[in-house]
Amino acid sequence: MAKATLEYDLSDPDDVMEHKRAVKSLDMAMALWDIVHNTKKGLEWSMEDKEIDKYDALELVYKKIHEILDDHNINTDELIN
Repeated sequence: MAKATLEYDLSDPDDVMEHKRAVKSLDMAMALWDIVHNTKKGLEWSMEDKEIDKYDALELVYKKIHEILDDHNINTDELIN
């Protein structure tokens, strides 16, 4: 069986960031899956019987994406320098 070991120097700020990214990779993948597969359904429910302009629709999309990221404990500020 093949194995891989990742090693990080947690006293090095760059390695700390890389470690956070590696540890959160499954959460991020699950969040992206939810965004791709569930956002349209959630927005259709949010916009039921409403006429909205394109800017309000875009705001709803961003809000839904942030909700999904929060649901998966993803804080993009922590993962990006």
